[in-house]
Amino acid sequence: MIFYPAKMNFPATDAEIPQMQTPPNIVLILTDDMGYSDISAFGAVGWKTPNIDRLAAEGIQFTNFHVTSGVCSASRASILTGRYHNRMGIDGALMPWDEIGLPESEKTIAGILKTAGYATGMVGKWHLGSRPEQLPLHHGFDEWLGLPYSNDMWPVEFDGTPTRENSGAGKWPPLPLYDGGAPVEIISTLEQQDMLTTRYTERALDFIDRNHNAPFFLYFAHSMPHVPLGVSEKFKGKSEQGLYGDVMMEIDWSVGEIIKKLKEHQLEENTLVIFTSDNGPWLSFGNHAGTCHGLRGGKGTAWEGGIRVPAIMRRPGAIPAGTVCNELVSSMELLPTIIAQAGAPAPEKPLDGFDISALLAGTNPASPRKNLYYYYKPNELRAVIQDQWKLIFPHAYRDYTSVPAGSDGYCSYPTDSRTGKALYDIIVDPGEQIDRRTEFPAVESEIDRPAEKARNELGDNLLK
Repeated sequence: MIFYPAKMNFPATDAEIPQMQTPPNIVLILTDDMGYSDISAFGAVGWKTPNIDRLAAEGIQFTNFHVTSGVCSASRASILTGRYHNRMGIDGALMPWDEIGLPESEKTIAGILKTAGYATGMVGKWHLGSRPEQLPLHHGFDEWLGLPYSNDMWPVEFDGTPTRENSGAGKWPPLPLYDGGAPVEIISTLEQQDMLTTRYTERALDFIDRNHNAPFFLYFAHSMPHVPLGVSEKFKGKSEQGLYGDVMMEIDWSVGEIIKKLKEHQLEENTLVIFTSDNGPWLSFGNHAGTCHGLRGGKGTAWEGGIRVPAIMRRPGAIPAGTVCNELVSSMELLPTIIAQAGAPAPEKPLDGFDISALLAGTNPASPRKNLYYYYKPNELRAVIQDQWKLIFPHAYRDYTSVPAGSDGYCSYPTDSRTGKALYDIIVDPGEQIDRRTEFPAVESEIDRPAEKARNELGDNLLK
């Protein structure tokens, strides 16, 4: 069964929430391919994440938090813009040779906060276009240390030997580490990957040190726990599970270092910290992949294991401690909520996300989101979630149960299966095992209406 934290009571009035100094600092921590059950507060087994658990205990946990896509680039586009990713022509994972990227016309969290006087810094994986004019410094960030795309997009085999071939596309290009607008190093060994989390963390701490006297936005986009897994010597062999657990323990350490640095500068109460993942686990990699106990599927699917991720937000005094929210919330809520907290202007383009400040404060326990469209490449509307219901449309999907999972860094290659139209109650049945269409035809008809609205606005290649 899926692990649900106990439901907590919300305060009844605004008077119960102390008014905080504004504008707040914002720290957004994003992991890569982390499963729903990969932190202790959500049921991890084989390793502990005490620092992330502390964030949960001192803030709000979302048990029904969804990203817009089960794959990196599309999900990140929605996180940073508050809009459905297919509005900007991104519906999968961008390759290093792709010409497209996040359009300059899209306003990111960083770009909006920068106009409001924030210092904006990023560390980690970008994956929203690798051409020079598509990189973070062209999307509102003052500085960036990190990789332009995923850490497996390099000419290296799973065992660390060079010259990996990509069938149909020739060799993968080098994997550059950028500092600012230019590469400063080529990542070509597993040993270099081992140091990524530490290097990112050191730069993040330095950014806070240099900007603690003014409002700042730090976007910390971990390359881990995406394969190939890398972990420093200080955590190698420390978990009961193995390398994946070691990596999660180092990510937890990194979160703890950020919290310590905020405390050092007396910024804890005036900083909104957000922790989440871009999508679910890449189950093809077996013991090098995360877990989503009780959920169906994983990365690259419309099932809950691909798009439901853990999410935690903490701002002491402004978000009641120990709160658990089971309401439907999406990653597109991050931008409108952050800019509302910062008092920054909304972008001109209409947003698909909602400001959930009242939900965070506990003054309104209901989410403003009533439905969520799930699109996957090539622009197929595969599911719509409405309240506790999820309507699946007929499509081919990546079936991780079709072959045994890989192990120790090597993947299996699952075949596609096909699903028909189905209706699931994802609160009662998060594993999506019991089709309720015949029992609730009125619910299906009700969800078909927003689905048709989505098709009219965003298209649907499943109908072609």
